[in-house]
Amino acid sequence: MALTLRHGVFMAPFHALEEDPTMCIHRDLELCEWLDRLGFDEAWIGEHHSAGFETIASPELFIAHAAAITQRLRFGTGVVSLPYHNPLMVANRLIQLDHQTRGRVMFGAGPGLLASDAMMLGIDPSTQRDRMLQALDVILRLFRGEVVTETTEWYTLVNARAHLLPYTRPHPEVSVASAVSPSGGRAAGRYDLSMLCVAAADGAAFDALAANWEIACRIAAEHGRSMDPARLRIVAPMHIAETREQARENVRFGFRKYIDYFNNNSPGRFPVPAGTDPVDWFVEKKLGVVGTPDDAIAMIERLQGQQGEFGVFLQQTHDWADWEGTKRSYELYARYVMPHFRGTNAARVASYQWVGENNVEFSGKRQAAVEAMFRKHEAEMARSGGGS
Repeated sequence: MALTLRHGVFMAPFHALEEDPTMCIHRDLELCEWLDRLGFDEAWIGEHHSAGFETIASPELFIAHAAAITQRLRFGTGVVSLPYHNPLMVANRLIQLDHQTRGRVMFGAGPGLLASDAMMLGIDPSTQRDRMLQALDVILRLFRGEVVTETTEWYTLVNARAHLLPYTRPHPEVSVASAVSPSGGRAAGRYDLSMLCVAAADGAAFDALAANWEIACRIAAEHGRSMDPARLRIVAPMHIAETREQARENVRFGFRKYIDYFNNNSPGRFPVPAGTDPVDWFVEKKLGVVGTPDDAIAMIERLQGQQGEFGVFLQQTHDWADWEGTKRSYELYARYVMPHFRGTNAARVASYQWVGENNVEFSGKRQAAVEAMFRKHEAEMARSGGGS
């Protein structure tokens, strides 16, 4: 049976340096309310501590507020950078959040993406993936109620236990970040976790999609399990409008700043040639969508062709367009893209076609019924003397 695709966002977020940061945070909260009203399924919130644009340092704090002002949207940490935290503290924060949200939280874990974050903490980036696995192993044991005594080069736990067990049994859904390297797939297969592919449309990450999933499936099989594609999430950026021309006009607002931010962090990440329109270059390279709902559908289907079935498509949030254009993009996605993948209009389409195929017969019967009513009325009037 084919999966029904679910829909959400991955909120790093990305906000230009000249904007008021307080307003940015509250606009992110307002976006969560808007997504909840539109019927999106989930939102994943990032953790970053440097580089200026990605302004949320604690996804847990943000989620606690966002969950209180929404009704059904589920929230994930996207992700907690495990090498930066004692694993007992992470487990306890997520368990508390699980209770506060009554089960609307998911736990996304990763090694930490920005090298600048690690450098401020004196962490060698080459150690981060191993430390993520160490911490993840402990957190899963704490979620299960185990008592952990363990000493590593970066944390010590002595008879450590979570004094609350999760609200969600056995524990909230756990997802591990995956980009280009196989570390995410290896962890997902080993521990029976979800996968969060954070840059699926981006060059090498797109090429690695199927390979990393295959790694996860192979390692899961070695442990007597199978990977469930319904728990695979894929992230890519897009902005849509009624026309491609309108979409391109909208993203002039902030697209160049987005490109410059990534190149400031990682030189050559987006090597737009001098004199080339960055939007044209981005779309031509198929790194995301600047177009219409049909273009959004085509990109998701391209990802499905590369990966196979997956459970959730997450739009990467950004400020390519102004606030009104951004909200409109999500509205168009909810109106036209989500129904395409959910099949919510299949019965309506079938009914429309059925009526169209039989309209001559149906119209004839309707007309005959009207004429019969006139004849009946006239007959009754004649019997009663014309109503005089």
